[in-house]
Amino acid sequence: MKILLLVRHAKSSWKDPRLEDHQRPLNKRGKKAAPKMARRLKKRGLFPDAVVSSDARRAMDTAIAMADVLALPSKVIHPTAALYHASSEEILEIVRGLADDWQQVMVVGHNPGFTDLADFFFPEPIVNVPTAGVVELRFDASSWQEIHEDNLAYSHFDFPKNKPTN
Repeated sequence: MKILLLVRHAKSSWKDPRLEDHQRPLNKRGKKAAPKMARRLKKRGLFPDAVVSSDARRAMDTAIAMADVLALPSKVIHPTAALYHASSEEILEIVRGLADDWQQVMVVGHNPGFTDLADFFFPEPIVNVPTAGVVELRFDASSWQEIHEDNLAYSHFDFPKNKPTN
């Protein structure tokens, strides 16, 4: 079983207009939402073996905040420029290239690619993965290269304003 957690970065700040898009940090709401969503993952027993994140500051801040709550060592966080505004096809290519010894992987990045990829796999349309939203996809596969909509075994979608059922 391979478990993929697609996480859209938490809400970012537009306070400083001089910052390039890549350098924007999380705003106050984002700083609360990322740990909140990590606590929900923890409650569901999800502890990724690796966190692959866009190298944009808001994505890395989200990845670090969530890893802290999940008590993951910093060495499991892998920043990659390829996830910065990647398309769904580019994200899927990155996922299919993950190390097979990783059973659970959190991938942190941006829309529209994350919503597009979630829609590709999720059984019902997801109009928008909101900031700090998490799409959990479980595949009946032994290799990341094998993940496909036909071997999707379970899916779950959660976001900060959602009232969790468990």
